[in-house]
Amino acid sequence: MKITSLVLPFLALAMLSFTSDKKKTRVVFFGDSITEAGVQKGGYIDQMRDSLNALNLSDKYELIGAGIGGNKVYDLYLRMESDVLAQKPQLVVIYVGVNDVWHKQTYGTGTDADKFKKFYDALISRFYERGIRVVMCTPACIGEKKNGVNPLDKELDTYSDIIRNLAREKGCLVADLRKAFTDYNAENNESDRYSSILTTDGVHLNAKGNQLVASLVWKQVESALALPKPKI
Repeated sequence: MKITSLVLPFLALAMLSFTSDKKKTRVVFFGDSITEAGVQKGGYIDQMRDSLNALNLSDKYELIGAGIGGNKVYDLYLRMESDVLAQKPQLVVIYVGVNDVWHKQTYGTGTDADKFKKFYDALISRFYERGIRVVMCTPACIGEKKNGVNPLDKELDTYSDIIRNLAREKGCLVADLRKAFTDYNAENNESDRYSSILTTDGVHLNAKGNQLVASLVWKQVESALALPKPKI
């Protein structure tokens, strides 16, 4: 899998859809430290903003980062009112799951799979009540080694499947970062490194990782915005 472009091809279509809309389309990116870093220079949200600026579309969209380091799905649920609903977005991108898995190993906390699904389901339902579209992201990786040998690969796959299944049940679009990162590393991680292909440490994104996330997520954002508002 090659990263040949950023977000510009997807954004080009948006010029046709929103040129007559004077009100900005507000998108909230809701997640953990990966999203918190996404608004910084070179982060995936920052790259989206740069692409919008390059296409003279910055007056059509408002991209809001709502990421907090260490957050798990229940943290998102507890702050959804203040950090998402109060912003009155047209769409929210949920990017969570790494800490729900990773913190079981590192801190003895985390979120059990059944509770992860319940909290995630509750988030989507609450957003749907407000007519907010949802794009769900699978957690990309906890280690970049190939062939499923990273210690938490199986559990991360389980949580990614929960997200995929919920998306089908709820009618959400999915940015399948888990699959994209696994495929990219299978093709490009020749020395089978734990990190430094798409991440700095096996989890947090480097420049290429941010580029890949920006491209995949924006494609789903644009598709979701073309859909009718969700209904309960």
